[in-house]
Amino acid sequence: ATRILTHVDMSVSMRISSTAGLKTRVATKTRASRGPVAVSANADRPVWYPGKAPAAHLDGSLPGDYGFDPLSLSADPEMRKWMVQAELQHARWAMLGVAGCVAPELLTKIGVADLPNWVDAATYQYWAPGGTLFFIQMAMFNWAEIRRWQDMKNPGSVNTDPLFGYNSNDTNTDVGYPKGLFDKFGWAKDEKTTAELKLKEIKNGRLAMLAFLGICAQYVQTGVGPVENLFSHMGNPGQVGVFM
Repeated sequence: ATRILTHVDMSVSMRISSTAGLKTRVATKTRASRGPVAVSANADRPVWYPGKAPAAHLDGSLPGDYGFDPLSLSADPEMRKWMVQAELQHARWAMLGVAGCVAPELLTKIGVADLPNWVDAATYQYWAPGGTLFFIQMAMFNWAEIRRWQDMKNPGSVNTDPLFGYNSNDTNTDVGYPKGLFDKFGWAKDEKTTAELKLKEIKNGRLAMLAFLGICAQYVQTGVGPVENLFSHMGNPGQVGVFM
């Protein structure tokens, strides 16, 4: 009986030891597997890819900054200032461009107006010859871009309208975000609201840049505008699409 009890006791002890060792190995492996996971310094900050640490030179202070700069193009502070303004201007022009592509075609399609497709806009007969319109546009662009460049070099230096003296009391130094005449409704009334509007603008602008790229690609493939492409897809989604 003593031998039987001793054998049973040894078997139980061996099983307990094996189980404890297995648990230890599992726990060690679990801790080791958790080690390489990369997290950002600020756990509350959204990043462009879950678990991916943001670029070290992007601290999240810029509107729409999700730490995306895999090539470190904006690592230099001076270059970063230029790229921020370049993206902002491209975003705004893209939003206007997409509206300019869609609106004339839509108004023509529903019978409200008779306007050209965006591709044919350059050959359309306007109130003045194309050369005259081009010169006027270049002159206006030149005036606006020079003032914008001066504002980048010396923030707030061109707040006052040189022709009529508007915004003479404007002390805003936020480059790229003029107030006064450009905020007649007073939407940017406080810092929180201004930050929300900046974020919405850059998000919509980035989406518009992609949308305009899609409009160009669609025209190369189909030869028609975005509205016609949309109506064709809605009329027969199974046969008219990106892969058809």
